[in-house]
Amino acid sequence: MTIVITGATGQLGRLVVEALLETSVPAGQIVAAGRDVAKVADLAGRGVQVRQIDYQDPASLRTAFAGASKVLLISGSEVGQRLEQHRNAIEAAKEAGVGLVVYTSIANAGRTDMQLAAEHEATEEALSTSGLPFTLLRNGWYLENYTDQLGSYLQHGAVLGSAGDGRVSAATRADYARAAAAVLLRDDQAGKVHELGGDVPFTLSELAEEVSAAAGQPVAYQDLPVQQYAELLVGAGLPAPFAAILADSDRGIARGELLVTSGDLSRLIGRPTTSLREAVRAATAQ
Repeated sequence: MTIVITGATGQLGRLVVEALLETSVPAGQIVAAGRDVAKVADLAGRGVQVRQIDYQDPASLRTAFAGASKVLLISGSEVGQRLEQHRNAIEAAKEAGVGLVVYTSIANAGRTDMQLAAEHEATEEALSTSGLPFTLLRNGWYLENYTDQLGSYLQHGAVLGSAGDGRVSAATRADYARAAAAVLLRDDQAGKVHELGGDVPFTLSELAEEVSAAAGQPVAYQDLPVQQYAELLVGAGLPAPFAAILADSDRGIARGELLVTSGDLSRLIGRPTTSLREAVRAATAQ
């Protein structure tokens, strides 16, 4: 069996490779594929196969997928270009005769109006019409979306957003990676859809409270209109289209569109998901 992990040079993909190695999958049966293979040179030194791919280069995908039993298709990072890129990967997997494609989609795909979901939903449709066996990992929000902003929260004494009192079921990348590894190692996953999110959802006000407690200084949540929040993000240096998508995602949180109650994530990883408190305190201690 050969398992190809696309996006292995990124944070989630790397964690999936590590999770597979921790479960005693022979290194030679794992293919770490990504754009900048220098980032995974150490994995090659541990016996993992390393292959260079670019979602916009179908030939590289066909080469990387040759002989693969399963492919984890980690969604691309270039919003607006992802559907074409994912179609390239799906076609390459079909040509290579891959036995199962596992795709990292978004929570509640097909039941959300969030702008960020559109390319995921179109990719799910492309998989459903491809004839390939596939599994959907509908990943919720990352806790790192918040903990990576800890310095800003403390500097300004505020968590800013447009989520209102909406609750978000966030989990760590490591939790999602372990779930992906678990699915890749099972033989009964074709056709399954896993709605993945943290066990205990929280509001951004509760996030601010946890940051305050961990850091020992007051931090409050400030709720803003969606357009004002988008403008603030642009002012912080984000491109306007991406800022609009992030602000719209907060609108989705306010509407409950990133709330996941399935319990699928904790079942797949065999333990409770990492809590908000654990993640915030770990980030504060760094």
